[in-house]
This record gives sequence, structure tokens and C-alpha cells, in this order.
Amino acid sequence: MLRFTSGVAAAACAVLMCATASLAEPAIVYSVGGKFDGSFNESAYSGVKRFQETSGDPVREFELERDAQSLQALRNFAARGNSPVVAIGFNQANALGQVATDFPETDFAIVDMVVDQPNVRSYVFKEQEGAYIGGVLAAMASKSGTIGFVGGMDIPIIHRFLCGYKQGALSVNPDIRILFNMTGDTPAAFANPVRGGELARGQIKQGADVVIQAAGGTGLGVLQAAADAGVLGMGTDSNQNGLHPGKVLTSIRKRVDNAVYDSFHSAKDGKFEPGIQVLGVAAGGMDWVLDDNNKDLITPDMKAAADAAVAGISDGTVKVHDVVTEGTCPF
Repeated sequence: MLRFTSGVAAAACAVLMCATASLAEPAIVYSVGGKFDGSFNESAYSGVKRFQETSGDPVREFELERDAQSLQALRNFAARGNSPVVAIGFNQANALGQVATDFPETDFAIVDMVVDQPNVRSYVFKEQEGAYIGGVLAAMASKSGTIGFVGGMDIPIIHRFLCGYKQGALSVNPDIRILFNMTGDTPAAFANPVRGGELARGQIKQGADVVIQAAGGTGLGVLQAAADAGVLGMGTDSNQNGLHPGKVLTSIRKRVDNAVYDSFHSAKDGKFEPGIQVLGVAAGGMDWVLDDNNKDLITPDMKAAADAAVAGISDGTVKVHDVVTEGTCPF
């Protein structure tokens, strides 16, 4: 039978605690729509895959079918010792606030909302900056002088995206006409591709020849409708250029994958810190995609304009309006 002096016992306990901490598996709770939604959740899943490939560590995952499952899912992971536990989507903020209070020793992260708790890392994005670049490209590509925007849930984040899109387009063509619709006022608005297609077709009938979607899984219907009508769609969140090669002008990526990877990797390295992380163009939180699927759609002048927008936003010479912090969109 082993016997320890108090000093040795304390050292042994410390070693065991360290070993337990190092073995804690990270976990993630995806938003409604599932990790293969081709958009927001799938970007998060890309971050999970990158972490698994680079670290060799497993990640526990749960896909919400409805928002009401969030509280139980987050609580279950925390109770099992998973850390950090990452919540994807603003709709999990209330649940995470409760669970983070109940499990103060567990590290948590959330994407797209701020949860003010001492053990939560909140990742938010400057959607308006990426959208501005999308607006520049849409206005330059449009031949009709009318472009469209289909948003998901009618919330400030989507209005932030819409305002940036307007500002970018108007910087190219002050006379451009910008049509826009929101899909709904509940999180289900991000998982209704049929309705997304209907809204896109309505804008196309009014003359829109470039239509961007900022609607999660609903946006897949927008891109399909645009491709079917022979006009250009524009993706968001993930790289959606390959969904309809030659029919998607570009994708404005919201680097949810970077946020997820950062949360897991920093925890693995013992460097996880709570607080707010704001990711814009300069920090690599928003970007646009040029690849083999859309290279024939982007002219040298368009690329130069987009690159100039990136540079201007990054160095502060281009200021993109933020409806969340600065109020109603002036455009």
C-alpha cells in the first residue's frame, strides 16, 4: 500500500490535476441547421477539423435541432468535464450565460454574441467590413444597375451586413438600386432555403442581376435561384463559390473557423483567456474569396478595387458604418 507524506501527497495531487486538465476534451454546440449547412455552422466545423488534424485530439460535437436544446447540451458537456465548450450562434447566449455561472471552472466561448462572464471568451465580427467589399464587387459586376440582398433573421448583425453592402455598392455607383428582404424574425429564418429562393426570385424579377445572401442555410436557396435565373449569386460565411461554379461572384467569408480553432488551440496551450475578441478585415476575421470557381468573373479592375477596399479598411482610410454601435444605416 502506498503512503504519502503531506508534501508528496500535495505534489501528487497537483500532477493528477494537471494530467486531468490536459486530457479535457474540447466540445462544440452547433447552431440550428447542423454542421453541414454549407454556411455559418460549416465554417465552424472547418475550424474543428483543422484543430483535429493539427493536434490529433478529439472534439465532442452536438448539433441543435431547436434552440431549446442549447441549455442542456452546454450543461452536459460542462458536467462531463469538457473544456473549452464552444457555442455557435447568438441564439445560445442566454443558455451559455446560465451554464457559465454554474460551472465557473470551465472555459467557454461563443461566436456572434458577447456573454459577459469571467470564464467566457466572446468572438464577434465586423460583418460590415466584409459586406462592404461584397458591395463593391456587386456594383462593378452588375449590368442592370440593380443588386439584391437576402438576409436571414431580422436582427442587428444582418442589418450590419446589409448596411456595409449598401455602402460598398454606393461607393462604386451612387445611383445603384439595392433591393433587400429579411426572411423572418426567428432563428428558423436561417434554415429555410425554399423561402430564400422565393425572395431571390422576387428581386431578380425586379431587375437584380447580383444577389448576395446573408442567411445561413436559407442562403443556399438564394444561390440556387440566382444560378437558375442566369444571374450572379454571392455567398457568405463559408466559401460557397463551388456550389455553382461560374455563377457565384464571390464569397464573403466570416472566419468562424478561425474563432473555433483559436479557442481550442489556446486552451490546449494553456493560454485561454476570457473577454471579447473583435475580428474584422485587418485581423483576418472577414475576407473575400478568389479561386478557380470564380476567377473568370472577377476582372482585373474588380480585383484591384476589392484589394484597395481591404487595404483602406485595414489602415482606417475607409470607415465602414456599423449600425450596432453607430445607429441607423445612413445609406
